[in-house]
Amino acid sequence: PGNFTASKLRWVQQHEPENFSGIKKILLPGDFLALKLTGDYTTTASGLSEGTLWDFEEGKPAHFLLEHWGISSDLLPEVVMTFGVQGKVSREAAQQTGLAEGTPLLYRAGDQPNNALSLNIFEPGEWAATGGTSGVLYGITDQLPPDEIRRVNNFAHVNHSSAHPRIGKLLCINGAGILYRWLREQTGIPGYKDMNTLAEAISVGSEGLICIPFGNGAERLLGNKAPGGSFEGLDFNRHQKGHLCRAALEGIAFAFIYGMQFIPSGTHTNPRIRAGTDNLFQSGVFAKTLATLSGMPVELYNTTGAIGAARACCVYEKGIPHLKALAKNSDYKETVYPDKKGQPYFDAYEQWKEKLEINLKQRP
Repeated sequence: PGNFTASKLRWVQQHEPENFSGIKKILLPGDFLALKLTGDYTTTASGLSEGTLWDFEEGKPAHFLLEHWGISSDLLPEVVMTFGVQGKVSREAAQQTGLAEGTPLLYRAGDQPNNALSLNIFEPGEWAATGGTSGVLYGITDQLPPDEIRRVNNFAHVNHSSAHPRIGKLLCINGAGILYRWLREQTGIPGYKDMNTLAEAISVGSEGLICIPFGNGAERLLGNKAPGGSFEGLDFNRHQKGHLCRAALEGIAFAFIYGMQFIPSGTHTNPRIRAGTDNLFQSGVFAKTLATLSGMPVELYNTTGAIGAARACCVYEKGIPHLKALAKNSDYKETVYPDKKGQPYFDAYEQWKEKLEINLKQRP
């Protein structure tokens, strides 16, 4: 995948050799922040996997890949545990930040593994979802990555180990919240709550208006094709702002459902999805559409990645069960169940899918 660390590193090696020759260590953003706080070059298995630099079979950095490219493994930092003392705040960092010198760093993770942690997602069959600028489904499995890697990313989850594999299968839809933001800016609707209210007043299927939401670049779930974003079937005598809002929400939810076919069936053993009550999941239309078409209830939680990361520091002393108890006891808000009269959702999805696949056939 071209948007991850390994491929970008290879690109710099090939096209900017002077910059490449000056590299001391390869760091993800969280690793860089840890360096500035502690003075130590460190990373985690989860972090390296997000850069497609982790060998799941051997349980170590992917030295074979670096060797294939002629990149020295010496550029990789020390691998530390995701939970535990990863370093301590240096005197210099203490002076610059106001943190106490010697404060331990106890946890780090990338955005989606951390979001899953925040939602109490740790075991095979459990699913997390996000609906921000891009949309993500993140399902945990204990199986090594098979051939679907061309469309789905594989991350070592925060509690992954070689003895007890916990691998996050990540499906990303680039055109999610960015579409909804674009629509708000173009229509002049004051805010997202107003858009959601307008959408709720429109019937399922948006009276024939179809939104293809892939206007934010090539999509791995579509085989790296870029069909673009569009509204199709627009009727100037019927369709208003509310139809545009509903069609956009439905189009994004339909993209989630379309992508789910590329996630292995073994990840579907716990049929429910958990999500925070922010971004697209503030919309009842979006949550209900996703729940109905997937057949999985959507559990909504009042939490954020920042809250999850702060709580994760307790794992070093008290373990993951304590973290699970914190989340379970304080975060749950509600569950959105599939619509028992769901046929209109499936009819609308099939019409959307037909339009998408016609579009894809026209792409090289």
